[in-house]
Amino acid sequence: MKSTLITLSFFCIIQTAMSQTTIPLYENGIPNSKPVPDKESSVVSPADGKLRISYVTNPTLTVYPAPPEKATGTAIVICPGGGYSILAASHEGSDVARRFNEMGVTAIVLKYRLPNDTSMVNKEIGPLQDAQKAIEVVRAKAAEWNINKDQVGIIGFSAGGHLASTAGTHFNYDYLTNHAYKKAKKSPLRPNFMVLIYPVISFSDSLAHKGSRTKLLGEHPTTEKMIQYSNELQVTKATPPTFLVHAKDDKTVVVQNSEHFYEALQEHHVPAEIYLYEKGGHGFGMINKTSEVKWMDLVEQWMRSNKWIK
Repeated sequence: MKSTLITLSFFCIIQTAMSQTTIPLYENGIPNSKPVPDKESSVVSPADGKLRISYVTNPTLTVYPAPPEKATGTAIVICPGGGYSILAASHEGSDVARRFNEMGVTAIVLKYRLPNDTSMVNKEIGPLQDAQKAIEVVRAKAAEWNINKDQVGIIGFSAGGHLASTAGTHFNYDYLTNHAYKKAKKSPLRPNFMVLIYPVISFSDSLAHKGSRTKLLGEHPTTEKMIQYSNELQVTKATPPTFLVHAKDDKTVVVQNSEHFYEALQEHHVPAEIYLYEKGGHGFGMINKTSEVKWMDLVEQWMRSNKWIK
């Protein structure tokens, strides 16, 4: 019991020092949900020390405020990856949030619902509803969190990159209220910028990460649905400026996902940059051990050049 208390006390001290706060994403009931027992599970892998969360049905936001002396007014919503099956909550979530804090960016880790027919009325829109709600909440709390509501970005890893890119290409429609925005660039759900890391982008047969597609759309999605959620096909001139990172030898999510999205951005004259590692595979988080290049440093330079941080 003594060691448990010490561990808990230490955790509380660390949590206070980092001053992050976790809040429910929805205050008045979770939309598009069925009443089910909460079976959420959090496991730290003994092999790599990484936290993975499963069976998410109650979405939350964990807010990591920028240090006051560094705060730039910019915020970013973080969508961890995990194939729409789990959330890689540490190396693609909390660790990333702390790095953004170093830049003076308030980081908000989104624990989004994982698509499931048992817990959702329509599983294909559940994660997107959560991403849109996260952007809405961040802007609503802009004054409280000392951020500029016109400097709210989104970052996603792997399937979280699919979610982030969906939020960045489908913002002309509010999936929570079934309300369309006629002026897409004025949509309150549009992120101001995107950062996509080894993202799932396409649901086409030739490029899709089949596991992510199946989890979101089922075993036999229609052609219409595959097109709708192939985000390289949804780019317009209103799509937010984007920074992409991928490894050329990624066997899980092939690099053409990022390349095709980048090409679509260029075709529509959307400011974009892409950095491709020669090696690194998939799921390396912030550190690609095959290279000395730290992509987060490149993102920081890109954000400074676009005046999202000073």
